Amino acid sequence: MNRRFFLKNSGIALASISAFTASPSFLTRTLAQTGKTGRKKILIAIFQRGAMDGLNAVVPYGEAEYYSLRPGIAIPRPGSATTGQGLAAQGPAVDLDGFFGLNPALSGFKPIFDAGELAIVHAAGSPDNTRSHFDAQDYMESATPGLKSTSDGWLNRLLQAKPDPKASPFRAVTMGPNLPRTMQGKAGTIAMNSINDFGIRAGGGQMSQTVQGGFEAMYAQAVNDTLRDTGKETFEAVKLLKQANPSQYQPAPGVTYPRGQFGDRLKQIAQLIKADVGLEVAFTDTGGWDTHANEGPQLTQRLTEFGQGIAALYADLKDRAEDVVILTMTEFGRTARENGNRGTDHGHASAMFILGGTVKGGKVYGKWPGLKTNQLYEGRDLAVTTDFRDVFAELAKHHLGIGNLNTIFPGYQVNVANFKGLVRV
Repeated sequence: MNRRFFLKNSGIALASISAFTASPSFLTRTLAQTGKTGRKKILIAIFQRGAMDGLNAVVPYGEAEYYSLRPGIAIPRPGSATTGQGLAAQGPAVDLDGFFGLNPALSGFKPIFDAGELAIVHAAGSPDNTRSHFDAQDYMESATPGLKSTSDGWLNRLLQAKPDPKASPFRAVTMGPNLPRTMQGKAGTIAMNSINDFGIRAGGGQMSQTVQGGFEAMYAQAVNDTLRDTGKETFEAVKLLKQANPSQYQPAPGVTYPRGQFGDRLKQIAQLIKADVGLEVAFTDTGGWDTHANEGPQLTQRLTEFGQGIAALYADLKDRAEDVVILTMTEFGRTARENGNRGTDHGHASAMFILGGTVKGGKVYGKWPGLKTNQLYEGRDLAVTTDFRDVFAELAKHHLGIGNLNTIFPGYQVNVANFKGLVRV
């Protein structure tokens, strides 16, 4: 039986904690676990909501059609003069392999790529042809493209596929105010807006000890056993986090996260990992990728924050790189041809980034479909040649060690032959 409890900044936010045996308490067991040698594998998933323009993030500068389709917003070839407006004004692409280059706003990724710890999967996405943000995000978070009736998310099913009765209540954490679609399901997960605000609050201020004691007494006296146990586990979760005190772990020397919500969330994910509270799956998201008009400054700003944030997170967790993989995703890409507003419209395929100490990086993976008219999806978009579920499945199997993948991806026959070899086995 799943138990639900409510925690929030000022009021109530839903999170769920799976049932734990009464003795010993999960608090005691979790603290004991953190003292063991050896660390669990961790997956950090980051959703770029709004559909990132993969063609201007990972630039196919070796294909002439790219420049024909985007005369006003194309990123110049490596070594080109930095004249022009919009995206062209920020500088040329950062060469990766003689065909692809990084948008200069992602230049912080280049050392990680050169070190062989960043892999890129281009022309990746969903086989479903929707161009609705809402539907495409739902399909990617549930990992059941075209099917709206799926009740849980793929990250939650991943946890269900690897049950752990001794798991920490912080096994799966979303940094954000609400539990996202991908984390919803039978397995216990938590959503928190801030580590410092994770607790029970009354009104707009911090709950006093008297008020908190009143709530604890109320739950203790509950007639319903489930409600009483839920209250106990709620307060024990709060105590666990306070005892671990993740906020004491400051970024590694030389590491600076970008200012703003995205950087703060990544920093707090790193703090939870360093505090050894039992985190295995972390999720957060970042918006603002819907670049219909004047794409230049908008995409530059988004990629700068995105690139700096992830590079900082990776550097901050460098001593744990063998245990951590960072995965990025976006619901679909943008049109291959720029529109009349120096922007791009809803497309099909985009690019995914995978970082980690066990990642076989330094390579752009995926079959490149080409940008000629007869190669474009429906004559307008970069075609999908890698189903996003194959990337998810490969990390689930080879990073997290999950065997029964078909339970995570219902209705999809996972074929290891489709794996790219992203992770050292």
